[in-house]
Amino acid sequence: MARLKEDGGSVVVASFGSLVGHKEEQMKELAWGLKRSNSHFLWVVCELEAEKLPSNFSEETSERSLVVSWSPQLEVLPHRSVGCFMTHCGWNSTIEALRLGVPMVAMPEWTDQTTNAKFVADVWQVGVWLRIDEKGVVRREEIELCIREVMEGERGKHIRRNSEMWKELAKEAVDNGGSSDNNVEEFVTKLKNR
Repeated sequence: MARLKEDGGSVVVASFGSLVGHKEEQMKELAWGLKRSNSHFLWVVCELEAEKLPSNFSEETSERSLVVSWSPQLEVLPHRSVGCFMTHCGWNSTIEALRLGVPMVAMPEWTDQTTNAKFVADVWQVGVWLRIDEKGVVRREEIELCIREVMEGERGKHIRRNSEMWKELAKEAVDNGGSSDNNVEEFVTKLKNR
């Protein structure tokens, strides 16, 4: 059984938004990939998607998993036990993880998500991007490999350092006198002076 690290960072949070559902084959690959990662995990699975989970999945992972239909993401992600966020890379989820300093495993589906995943993996270097196969499916081996890379690997150390750096930069931007704070103040002043 996977063990919780005493210093935190041992839980994978997996959430893929509520607009796009996965095919049954992809749900099975996600399930077994999460299991094979040997990490504790919280997986947010919409009620309509739950029926696509393998029938024996809950029993086989019950000691180190929690599958829920909804989770307060902004309350869960900053918890010290969270080691990475497996995400569809919707803009809100990406910005939340970036602002909170949570390393990511990117699994984009459509629209802006692939661009966001590119930024996560290659520009900000705060995560890795899961690769799909020729059938358009992310396989369990890839899921396991990427989670382990972020949670345990050498590259994971670099990703965690960058995640902390971006967290601090975001904090500075919204603090009094920061660039975001100043831009909001300037915008409000212009509106008042109309």
